[in-house]
Amino acid sequence: MITVKIEKENGYYKSVSVLGHAMYDDYGKDIVCSAVSSIVITTVNAILSLDKESISYMVSKKGLNIKILKQKRVTNVLIHNMIRMLKELEKKYQENIKIL
Repeated sequence: MITVKIEKENGYYKSVSVLGHAMYDDYGKDIVCSAVSSIVITTVNAILSLDKESISYMVSKKGLNIKILKQKRVTNVLIHNMIRMLKELEKKYQENIKIL
């Protein structure tokens, strides 16, 4: 299961961790993993294209961790949009993704 952990403070996102595997299908055929990866990487790239110093991220075998370094409205809106899209996936694939 993919687990998405969100930390907020004073209405702003502090960090987001996306960990684990969906286990929906075999490697290379897992549409849930593919969707989560697309949503998260697109969001990270959009934020970095606006301000390279607003976030940092680390990719590992376990998943991806995003730290928000600057509390900017546009960064918060993009992270919020990412979480909304992940929650839509969670509704359809409750056994494969969990938002905490």
